[in-house]
Amino acid sequence: MAEQLDLARLITLVQPARLEIGAGAAARLGTWAAGYQRIFIVAMAPTVGFVDRLGLNGVVETFVDLPPEPDLAALASTLAAARAFKPDLVIGLGGGSVMDVAKLVAVLWDTDKQLMDVVGPHRVEGRRTALAQVPTTSGTGSEAGIRALITDPVTLAKHATESVHMLADIAILDPELTYSVPAAVTAATGVDALAHCVEAFTNIKAHPLIDGYARMGIALVGQYLARAVRDGKDTEARNGMMLASYYGGLCLGPVNTAGGHALAYPLGTRLNLPHGLANAIIFPHVLAYNAGARPEKTGEIAAMLGIEGDPTSLLDRAWRFCKDLGVEMSLAKHGAQEADLDQWAEEAFAIKRLVDNNPRALTASAIAEIYRNAL
Repeated sequence: MAEQLDLARLITLVQPARLEIGAGAAARLGTWAAGYQRIFIVAMAPTVGFVDRLGLNGVVETFVDLPPEPDLAALASTLAAARAFKPDLVIGLGGGSVMDVAKLVAVLWDTDKQLMDVVGPHRVEGRRTALAQVPTTSGTGSEAGIRALITDPVTLAKHATESVHMLADIAILDPELTYSVPAAVTAATGVDALAHCVEAFTNIKAHPLIDGYARMGIALVGQYLARAVRDGKDTEARNGMMLASYYGGLCLGPVNTAGGHALAYPLGTRLNLPHGLANAIIFPHVLAYNAGARPEKTGEIAAMLGIEGDPTSLLDRAWRFCKDLGVEMSLAKHGAQEADLDQWAEEAFAIKRLVDNNPRALTASAIAEIYRNAL
């Protein structure tokens, strides 16, 4: 039976007002930002070297004191620095965590609010500060979206804030900024971009408009990810992956992810795995788990990734796709113990905003079984 298209459901799709994409695009930010006098850049040590490529004038302050997975204290420190500086333009220069922090700084620095005042959907009151996003990896698609995730260091939960006021005024996709990303990180973040598209495509909230972006993103990953892993300076491949990541970010707004990301979050917090790597490990298992609920779309995904074949061997073929990119796919190799899996499964199951989107019902025991299969 053909899967139905839900054309009746209301959705909202927003995108940055301006998108610059292509080799050398970073230099165009300076022209766009010519009217701003006080520019606050959120970056990390590996990305701060790209500031000079942006061609900025005015007074520039760069904040780099962020951990790989920013928590409440890290955001508070960034906000304090921004409040002392009083910017009229905030720039996120880095991966998804950096861009998420930049979003929150842009909407909070000139208020007396902290993160917990705005956690959830539509609780941000507004924004008077311009926001530019310049990704230096191809995975999260955060430059395209209106969500920000910050870790609670006590509970290890991810606090999600969602607001159209966190939408970038301009996004810059410059593949040259990703040349130095190591092959292993390129692979993991690339599968994260793929997971965004696949989870939105197979989601119970899937919509034909978003399906179009998801299909384009999946096809780009199938065409370019292995090339980008093999040769980090393959500009065409890097550009293709930046676009795939952007499309994945567009999918997140109206539809969001589902079970795969819910399962990945405890792996990130409990094993200190980078977000992309956690998603890459989980990706083939959840794709296969959901296949029976979305057979036609799963067939499309397999064809676009070049892993089509007997449905009963989908898990093996999807696992090999990730493994051949250089991803270490064994949770045990990353320090997981079987005794911990039931607890992690309960934590994943509690992320109802994602679990409830999954096309096939997920229980805590089903999640634990997926973890065991990935061990």
